[in-house]
Amino acid sequence: MRYLILLLLLTISFTSFSQEAHRRWRKMNQIRNDKFDLILPEVMKENKIDMWIVMCREGSFDPLYKDLGEGYVGSTGYYVFSDDGSDRIERAALGISGYLLKEGGAYDHFGSDLELKAYVEERDPKRIGLNISKAIGGADGLTHSGYLELTEVLGEKYANRFVSAEKLVSDFRSRRVASEIAAYGEACELSYTIAERALSNEVITPGVTTLEDVAWWIKEQQFKHNLESSFGMPSVYLTGPRGVIATSTDKIIERGDVIMLDYGVGLMNMYTDMKRMAYVLREGETRVPEGIQNAFDQGVIVRDIIKKTIKPGLTAKENEAKVYAALTEAGFNKMKGFNKYTDMDKTDVIIGCHSVGNWGHGVGPSIAFFNPVRLNFEIKPSNLFSIELFAYTKIPEWANAKLRVPLEDDAIVTSRGVEWLYPINPRVQVIK
Repeated sequence: MRYLILLLLLTISFTSFSQEAHRRWRKMNQIRNDKFDLILPEVMKENKIDMWIVMCREGSFDPLYKDLGEGYVGSTGYYVFSDDGSDRIERAALGISGYLLKEGGAYDHFGSDLELKAYVEERDPKRIGLNISKAIGGADGLTHSGYLELTEVLGEKYANRFVSAEKLVSDFRSRRVASEIAAYGEACELSYTIAERALSNEVITPGVTTLEDVAWWIKEQQFKHNLESSFGMPSVYLTGPRGVIATSTDKIIERGDVIMLDYGVGLMNMYTDMKRMAYVLREGETRVPEGIQNAFDQGVIVRDIIKKTIKPGLTAKENEAKVYAALTEAGFNKMKGFNKYTDMDKTDVIIGCHSVGNWGHGVGPSIAFFNPVRLNFEIKPSNLFSIELFAYTKIPEWANAKLRVPLEDDAIVTSRGVEWLYPINPRVQVIK
């Protein structure tokens, strides 16, 4: 009887997992087909690219491998997208095969990699986009040897028509369809729920639990839900008067500690990036000390100003200027660089509102000092952003040293401006 019960439980578990795997695969197919139908024609025309060739080798896949449907690559394979001037982009997989790719329904033609030259000659594209980029890693998938091989296969005539597909890749990935936004919202729900559980007494016992314990608990939750991450180990860190004390180490969490969490999860090729903050009550305390709470509240005001200010139709750089102008008018001080806070009584602020989506740090327009090239890209409706900021405020509990409050949650830019995708961070979490 026990054997039969165990067999039944295993069967139910396997059936449930296979159904979940199939559900996720269907959603990713929907996203891929929607993006090929709705986004790809738009961005190929905007970037004046007639043909986009994405090359993969066995064991060396392009960063867009998942976006384009994966598949089995023998020696060399190509995803080829051709714009003939119509509303639909022709799609071919040459040297790439497999059940999942074919059943996904995104490609018109499957053939051998040896067909590439004839395929290109028949369409005679004037500009051929290749994934080559100095500034965007996700658009730099073509290796040097791959470039030489393409040059040899296609010949000098077409090699002279090669151009970088850097902006095309950025546009294709960062402009979102409804099915993609729905999947990202699902990832966000899992992400913030795990984060808020991690910084609670469910996981943390003051004087016992280490920062590393919390990080590994989060990793276990990711494993349990079959989630990925583009950040490796979650950053669980203590902050003191002189800044970060320790990150995801064997440092024991004690009463009076201020804890920060920075991490993200990956689900169906969509990756989150968010932060949470907690305070460990001292004996006799019942709430967060006033200075720490005020520092958090200043960060919330900054976040509200950012949300109200960012608009589509402007470059990221133009939006950055408008955000800092609004913050200055509200009485905040714009910092000259990360962690370069002042001794002024004002709250010092620096923002890093970066693209997010197919990695924790995406490839779209970015209102962030660490993405200088993408500061010049125009923000479009449907771009996903991590609304990230660092606010430094003096607190009496630290003899007026400044506490760095990091706030970060994920949002979408619509024609109306910034809209949150889930319940954002509302408070300093309390650990008793």
